[in-house]
Amino acid sequence: MIKATSTSTTRYTTQRIGFGLLTAMTLFTVLPILAVVIYILVLGTPAINGEFISGFPREGMRAGGIWPAIVGTFYLTLGTAIFAVPLGIGAAIYLSEYAPENRWTRLIRIAIINLAGIPSVVYGLFGLGLFVLFLQFGTSILAGSLTLSIMTLPVIISTTEEALRAVPQAFRTVSISLGATKWQTIRRIVLPQALPGTLTGVILGLERAAGETAPILFTVAAFFLPRLPASPLDATMALPYHLFVISTQVPGMPVKIQYGTALVLLAFVLGMNFIATTIRSRARARRQW
Repeated sequence: MIKATSTSTTRYTTQRIGFGLLTAMTLFTVLPILAVVIYILVLGTPAINGEFISGFPREGMRAGGIWPAIVGTFYLTLGTAIFAVPLGIGAAIYLSEYAPENRWTRLIRIAIINLAGIPSVVYGLFGLGLFVLFLQFGTSILAGSLTLSIMTLPVIISTTEEALRAVPQAFRTVSISLGATKWQTIRRIVLPQALPGTLTGVILGLERAAGETAPILFTVAAFFLPRLPASPLDATMALPYHLFVISTQVPGMPVKIQYGTALVLLAFVLGMNFIATTIRSRARARRQW
């Protein structure tokens, strides 16, 4: 009896130590992120006003607003979504539902995983060579969006494929047994059930695209452009590159403008995340498993 009590006490102590270590690791991960966000909020909030959000830069970007950079970032993110999301989801559907399990399919999956780890500057150089020079799109929103799309495709494909594979096979079996074709089963049963995981991959890819500097540096970003782009073949300012420029290339730049720009970029990315999380939560509430 005494031995059983001692064993139970040891297990309880080990469990508490494990929970304590997990809590400590969580705090060590979350607290620095919160500290960075609070620091940006404190230094950037004084710059936030109507003129800063909706105005055009002037006086060598030391005054005025960042509206062209906001609009340019929105256009680039939208263009990336237009090119990357349908292609990424389509590739994931093929790999998950149609592709046979053989050596070539495994090699394709390994290649996709490896592409996700390539530095963004390499994608920028690839976009410069292919879209800007070879296809003669020039430094434009189109070239930048295509480059960012290629960069985000591995993330979208991998996460969407995992979401599709997580849908129980019984759903497919029942649907086909009731007379539905394979494509009808995928479109009406599998894709809606995999929507939360698919949205996770899409938002991760688009958030990365919205915050990248190196790819747009070679393909689309303008140093100073106090006007809005008129077509997809125009260059544009973008928040990540604009933040880099005013932080390193412009002497005498007020600190509040630097951190105000960082705050707007942070709010842009978090806003995308909030919208995706809301849609994902509603989709999970309707999920049947």
